[in-house]
Formats: sequence, C-alpha cells, structure tokens
Amino acid sequence: MSNPAPIELVCPAGGLPALKAAIDNGADCVYAGFKDDTNARNFNGLNFDDNTLREGIRYAHERRAKVLIALNTYPQTENWARWTAAVDKAADFGVDAVILADIGLMDYARRAHPDLRLHLSVQGSATSYEAINFYRERYGIQRAVLPRVLSLAQVEQVVKNTPVEIEVFGFGGLCVMVEGRCALSAYATGTSPNCNGACSPGKAVRWEQTPQGMETRLAGILIDRFADGERAGYPTLCKGRFEVEDATYYAIEEPTSLNTLELLPQLMAMGIRAIKIEGRQRSPAYVAQVTKVWREAIDSCQKDAAHFTPKAAWMAELNKVSEGQSHTLGAYNRPWK
Repeated sequence: MSNPAPIELVCPAGGLPALKAAIDNGADCVYAGFKDDTNARNFNGLNFDDNTLREGIRYAHERRAKVLIALNTYPQTENWARWTAAVDKAADFGVDAVILADIGLMDYARRAHPDLRLHLSVQGSATSYEAINFYRERYGIQRAVLPRVLSLAQVEQVVKNTPVEIEVFGFGGLCVMVEGRCALSAYATGTSPNCNGACSPGKAVRWEQTPQGMETRLAGILIDRFADGERAGYPTLCKGRFEVEDATYYAIEEPTSLNTLELLPQLMAMGIRAIKIEGRQRSPAYVAQVTKVWREAIDSCQKDAAHFTPKAAWMAELNKVSEGQSHTLGAYNRPWK
C-alpha cells in the first residue's frame, strides 16, 4: 500500500499550552479559535486572544507546523460584521488556513482574501463528493473535513471523486447529532451551539452534592448522578444517564471515544490527506499524550503499511484518555452490513 502524500496530523489547541504540547509531540498542524462565539468551542478559559495567537503562530512556524483557525459557527444578520472581522484578523495574522462552515462567510473570505486557504468544517456536513466539489468550484476550498457518519467505503468514494484534500477524524469524542448541530442543548438552555459555539454552556451547568450522590444538571435538568468516588462528568444531555422503563442507563449515547489507529493503512492507501484529533476542550496533557501516540503510529505506518499493527501500549495510552475508557470505530466499520 502506498500514499501519494504524507498524512498530516492535525491536533487540537484550546490554548497556548495545548498548542505547544501538540507541536512538541509531533503535530503537523494545530487548529484553534478566537475567544468568542465565532468558533464551536466557545468556553471560558479556552481559545486565543491577539497576544497568545501571535505567539502561537510564531512558535508553530518556527517549528514548521501550521496553525488553522476555526471560524465554524453560523453568523446571524445582526452580528455578521464580527464574523467577517474574524476572517480579516485570521488573514492579517498569517494563519495557514481558516476552517469555515457558513457559505456566506466562505464567499466573503474568497472575495476579501483571495490568497487565504479555506477548509470546509465538519460543521458544513458535506458527505458526498458532489457537495465537496460544489464548495470547491464556488468558494475555492482546498480541504474538507468529513463528518463522522461515513463508512470506509463511502470515504474512499469521496476521495476518488474530488481533487479537494480530505481530512477525517481519527480520535476523540463523538456526537450523536449531525456533527455538532445540537438541538438537545439548544432546547435545554436556549443557547444554540451552532451560533453561540458552546454545547452545554458553562452558565447552565451545575454540580451539586446530595445525599444520593453528586448530581450534574444542565439548565436545571438532572443529567446524571454519581456515587462517591465516581468521576462526575460534564453534563451534556446526550451523554447522561436517564430512567427509561424502570432502568437507568446511557439511553442516548454511551461515553466512548473514536479510535481509528487500526484503520491507518486503509486510510493512507485511499489517499486521506489529514487525520484530525478531537479535543480543544481537553487539557494540554491529553493533547500531548494523544499526539505522541498518533505521531509514532503514523510514522510507523508510513514506513511499512503492509505490516502495520497498533501496539498494545498505544491503545492502552489512548484508552486512558478516552471517554468511558473505551473506544469504537464508529461509523467507519459497520458490521451489520
């Protein structure tokens, strides 16, 4: 098996320490956002102001790594100028690409900054080569991030029929919604993750110790209850435990992480251009640990894809930071077919 171009490892940078951790451990690219709702990880304590972004770009470029800025939420009529200003700022700072979902913003970026590289966000939900080719012809995108709903055969079909670089998720949390277009969180909190950039925004989150255990709530809704000594997770509706017909369990989605290490040879052979690691809301330690494993794995697979097998130590390290300490191949592998 061979690949025409090396796969880039694209890692999350929720802040400057995470950016440096990713690059120091072998990331080819990091993706980041500004400290506002122009990006889909708009949480307190995350993201970049002008000073930290300037330092991050310097740090990355000196080490031959790229910085991608996610502007992947959807502007509204009354705040359109802030999103276009964010595109302008990203271009002025010299980022290597912007990751966009909104077609109006893509049109603006192409007209105002014709030399700025555009990537289609997973939030754009393009699952066919026809859609991706439309974005290329109309807006000049050079890379598309595929939603995590396609099988390997479907991914291969996309790659074969578009000149656009294809990036896929390799590791990290999953979402039962259409790639983050969460109606559950918006229903519960009145705040749309797709426009305001935060699923389960901090202002709606509560932890409360009760005689029954630690309870987590979102906008007053009981999401989960944890026994003493059990780790209390962040309250997101899709990953809560609920009582259904006298049984309490993860009724919508069990906590688990996508891990596609074993699929690396196939992904390389079909011409995938980049592997994305999810987790801008995670710690620098998480970023370092996951990046280090994936760097070693990609390098090993590039050298000898025919004999590549994920090391048990790699899988153990990734399981430590996986949701529920377990992993899945997600939609890439559909045994029921």
